[in-house]
Amino acid sequence: MTAATNARRLRPDLEIVAFERGHRVSYSACGIPYHVSGEVEELDALVVRTPREFRDSLRIDVRTEHEVVAIDPDRRQVEVLDVARERSFRIGFEHLVVATGARPIRPDLPGIDGPNIFGVQTLDDAERLVAYADEVRCQRVTVVGGGYIGLEMAEAFVMWGAQVTLVDSAPQVMRTLDADMATRVEAALERLSIDVRTGVDVIGFEPGSVHTSQGRVDADLVVLGMGVEPETTLAAGAGLDLGVRGAVRVDRRQLTSLEGVYAAGDCAESFHVVSRRPVHVALGTVANKHGRVAGINIGGGYATFPGVAGTAITRVCGLEVARTGLNEAEAGRAGFVASSTTIEASTKAGYLPSAEPMVVRLVVEQGTGRVLGGQIVGGAGAAMRIDVVAAAVTTRMTVDDVVGLDLAYAPPFSSVWDPIATAGRVAARRRRDDAR
Repeated sequence: MTAATNARRLRPDLEIVAFERGHRVSYSACGIPYHVSGEVEELDALVVRTPREFRDSLRIDVRTEHEVVAIDPDRRQVEVLDVARERSFRIGFEHLVVATGARPIRPDLPGIDGPNIFGVQTLDDAERLVAYADEVRCQRVTVVGGGYIGLEMAEAFVMWGAQVTLVDSAPQVMRTLDADMATRVEAALERLSIDVRTGVDVIGFEPGSVHTSQGRVDADLVVLGMGVEPETTLAAGAGLDLGVRGAVRVDRRQLTSLEGVYAAGDCAESFHVVSRRPVHVALGTVANKHGRVAGINIGGGYATFPGVAGTAITRVCGLEVARTGLNEAEAGRAGFVASSTTIEASTKAGYLPSAEPMVVRLVVEQGTGRVLGGQIVGGAGAAMRIDVVAAAVTTRMTVDDVVGLDLAYAPPFSSVWDPIATAGRVAARRRRDDAR
């Protein structure tokens, strides 16, 4: 819908049709955990624009419960299934945007298609999940997967009132963090009485339980938070080139390998500004930027997508967590010789009773001092500082550049030296010591 909106702004004459197989468009899937927890009471509060609003204000013909089942690149047509009327038809296109998103990873395990097992990719998914939880008066929930959505859903069901077990096959939650930073997140989960079981494989499901490599876990309801994979079945069937993780390969203008066909969002590749490699990043921020670029180009303008740093942020059990760029292991795999600097600080001036602890880590290229990435874990007010690190990563700043930034100061917001600048100072000092 971002692509459609941007194309409309530049080309009032375009006929724009959007097909969606679900019931809603233009919504914040990231808000689903906050609806489950009860913080957001009405699910439709997460909807930005309704199909009628798109039609009335932007003349975009949005047709929900319409699934595109095939793309014919030779005839420049798509085949569409009208789900409600159970009939198919074809419609031609001059430009096509493939924005099929991603699907939750569902491994081929016994019982995984059971009625009590849910992914949470769309608002329709969330509606079914909450309805089922109400119906069975859910008391015991198992969340499979310790990434962002898994942790947020674990917390949401604690707020719901359920006993929650979180199972992850990895040795830590949040694999994009360094292990010691992830340990702080696990401690926060455990403080909220979430039973965290890492290094544990799920081997099957049955009504009322999850079978793992370390025994049976009782569960009225199971949430799959094992990550997502690009939904590119339609694109592959049309002959579009696929890239990393099976995502649609695109150029900087979001064009695919077929003329006039664009791809945007979780189904498409991105380019990492640090590793300089194609990546698949399933984030709403990235999806909207993809869509903006595609829409501007369709509308006759010129736009390119500059790439991603992999910036992400969440709040789990009162603890704020953020990361950007590369962690130390990722930097090594990308060919950098890197080291990390970690400092402990507080979210405000330390003499204020409301100040909370925070930890900042910078990953730095040895020799040049270039900032390659960063991680932050801390109390309220800590995590949004990651945007400073993201800007430093994107613009190839060194730690000395970070120290020189004119960052804001007042006691309710920071110490005189902001924790990001302090981390930069420590990293710069170590760099000078290493050079001697």
